[in-house]
Amino acid sequence: MSTPPVVVGVALARAVDRLEVSGSETPRLDAEVLLAWVLGVDRSAMLAHPEASLGSGHVERFDAALERREAGEPVAYIRGMKEFHGSIISVDPRVLIPRPETETLVEVALDRIRRDLTETIREEDAGPYTVWDIGTGSGAIAIAIANDLRRRRYDEAVRFHLSDASDDALAVALINVVSHGLADRLTLARGSLDEASPRPDGRVDMVVANLPYVPTATLEDLPAAVRYEPAQALDGGIDGLHLVRELMPRLPVFVRSGGVVLLEIGSDQVVAVEAAAAEHISEWSMTVWPDLSGAPRVVQLDAPG
Repeated sequence: MSTPPVVVGVALARAVDRLEVSGSETPRLDAEVLLAWVLGVDRSAMLAHPEASLGSGHVERFDAALERREAGEPVAYIRGMKEFHGSIISVDPRVLIPRPETETLVEVALDRIRRDLTETIREEDAGPYTVWDIGTGSGAIAIAIANDLRRRRYDEAVRFHLSDASDDALAVALINVVSHGLADRLTLARGSLDEASPRPDGRVDMVVANLPYVPTATLEDLPAAVRYEPAQALDGGIDGLHLVRELMPRLPVFVRSGGVVLLEIGSDQVVAVEAAAAEHISEWSMTVWPDLSGAPRVVQLDAPG
């Protein structure tokens, strides 16, 4: 007697049970995303047909993916990609997985770029509007901004410079830049802040940065999935702001008069960032933007001029 085929609805129910036992915080979502990935279909289309049968190969691949998730590996690493602000970003354990809250930084950057391009008179010899993504990781932030500008036909006016201290991260960023067809507008450089400047004079219109901001002492308290990510992309030192403080005094050198810096921070770090700005760039103005949950997430620092 032949074994009846496994159907989508049954496979999902079993997977949810397994992931609940393993401690997944989102067992239903994880199971649905992984099965849709295995089947190569849209998640909503899959859910619309719970009676659809799975082939033996699909069952084996789904089981293997579930085993990895049960062990704590993030869904994004299992799939090798993460959706971020309308772009598909390739990710693996060499880079941080883009978070939804980081989309706030992208939105603030886009609003500022569009305003600068339409309302500000630039000097003839100023060159293209330049955005420097410091600590780019997978390149998700710059790529999301560039893709949105391309859809709105602003892309010819803007150039991006992506830098990171990690060769591994830049290798992933290069994959994403090329796969999105942005190699003519995005350049990459390895090095520290002073080594990776995009121009001889160091002047850019905008800096965006999602630098590590998790305090060292709290790294062990992070969810199991987060601990699969590179520690150097998370560890921000004693209070999480080591690299932010290193960046602050350099901003007047890197950013042109009237330029802007956008930094993602932890929701409890506003006061500490204000203090650092008052110490190093007291003449700059500071604005704080909340993420979709209402938590403080992006600090905007405006250069005078």
